[in-house]
Amino acid sequence: PEPIPLDIVYEDEDLLVVNKPAGMVVHPAPGHRSGTLVHALLHHVDGGKVAANDDPDGSPDDEAVGLSMVNALPEDPDHPVVRPGIVHRLDKGTSGLLVVAKRDRAHQPLAEQFKEHTVERRYRALVWGRFESPRGTIEGAIGRDPNHRQRMAVVPEENGKWAVTHYETVETHAHTSVVDFRLETGRTHQIRVHARAQGHPLLGDPKYGGQRVRYGTQSEDRRAFFEHLFEVLPHPALHAYRLGFAHPTTDEGLRFEADPPAEWQRVLDRLRADDKQAGRR
Repeated sequence: PEPIPLDIVYEDEDLLVVNKPAGMVVHPAPGHRSGTLVHALLHHVDGGKVAANDDPDGSPDDEAVGLSMVNALPEDPDHPVVRPGIVHRLDKGTSGLLVVAKRDRAHQPLAEQFKEHTVERRYRALVWGRFESPRGTIEGAIGRDPNHRQRMAVVPEENGKWAVTHYETVETHAHTSVVDFRLETGRTHQIRVHARAQGHPLLGDPKYGGQRVRYGTQSEDRRAFFEHLFEVLPHPALHAYRLGFAHPTTDEGLRFEADPPAEWQRVLDRLRADDKQAGRR
């Protein structure tokens, strides 16, 4: 457990919803033995031990994973043991909403909702270029990239897991767009992989080709403009802004929203100003 501040959006005796900052790893793993969301959560509850995950990306296949931490206190009928569990995850560079089960009785019902794809998950992203249609659905199996084992890719169906991503363009600029994504499935790096497969990788995503000028002129000034934006937003431009699910013990419908972090607004202000200066809007 580590005394790491948490942005807690909601909490009751069964679960909590946190707004994870970009740059925080969810699970302990080689190279990330401290400073993770698991460590922060263990400190927030009663303390405990962490079950490390040997996969550097967290879950090898889907976002839905098993219990990641258990309380080390002995069983005591007068002192119910808090057993928080991660039922889904966000990539290190992704900010936004994440629900955590605090007790066993909440974990399985929550995990089942993710398995049945009944959880509402909406993300906002900054992508390169513009989708051909302002709204639509991207479908395709996702598996390990055969040419880059640390990366995922759209692969033949027999080599991966089927994934469905719905999108809607919210705002367009000269060479970038703000897009809302809704996950129907929850595969590793799903939005990042599907966006890249369409030729529109996320701004600032080095793993999937988004950390270089993809559209427009390749002039020195233009490269410098975007390099500055990459410094302001030094991670893939992806934020989980809405999360909706049924409460695991009361069945009450819950929905939470969280605005993108402040650096997003600075990047958008620069993109809008650049458009205005060039007379594009």
